[in-house]
Amino acid sequence: MTVTAHIDVSRPVATLINVFTVSPSRQAELIALLARATEETMKRQPGFVCANFHASQDGRRVINYAQWQSEEHYRAMLANPEARVHMDEAATIATDVQPRLFRVESVHRN
Repeated sequence: MTVTAHIDVSRPVATLINVFTVSPSRQAELIALLARATEETMKRQPGFVCANFHASQDGRRVINYAQWQSEEHYRAMLANPEARVHMDEAATIATDVQPRLFRVESVHRN
């Protein structure tokens, strides 16, 4: 079963938007690490819904847009030593990491 991001104000998920600042020469390396971490670890964490990675065209940013069933699920993942290994490794590639939790307030579609 494939699960994709579904952005909807009525869907009660915790949305993680994590902005990584990275050297353009290491952007692809960071995305590969994040994708591998998601496949090997994050997908197995309780409450995981999805993760999406976006590469800025200038090579200096990677955005992780992820959804968790609840903030509690996200916080439990943060406390998991297996997940921490991947997050710590990402922090050695990125020069700055800014994770924040959000809620969807408005959606507009054509």
